[in-house]
Amino acid sequence: MTVTVRCAQGPREIADAMALRSAVFVEEQGVPAHEDVDGRDDEALHLVAVDDAGTVVGTCRLLVDGPTLKLGRMAVAVTARRQGIGLRLLDLADAEATSAGVERIVLGAQVSAVPLYEQAGYTTRSDVFLDAGIEHVWMEKQRA
Repeated sequence: MTVTVRCAQGPREIADAMALRSAVFVEEQGVPAHEDVDGRDDEALHLVAVDDAGTVVGTCRLLVDGPTLKLGRMAVAVTARRQGIGLRLLDLADAEATSAGVERIVLGAQVSAVPLYEQAGYTTRSDVFLDAGIEHVWMEKQRA
């Protein structure tokens, strides 16, 4: 399977990305739907990983807040995990951060995903906290 990682192209891909988030966060992990859909998707840049069939198999969203880029809602389909898609999404997020001229990227990582983010150069910046009943930590990557 060949997977292309890029910015979402149009409303259909954004809807597909949100459907993937729902499958991963709401159905698989039991996060309440209202905690995933927070009203900020319209202002976000959505990154997607799309397979040969045109199916969105990975996603994350980026929100710029002054000198900070907030990366969130990263999800990869069960069938596409452990294939480097998460790292490729993080690489593209890094490129977008460079284009936006931000000083740092921050994210709330599920504790189980910390090694992935560390591999991409992120550092843990908080103690463990609960978000939607799942253990998280704040992580950061400096851009300078």
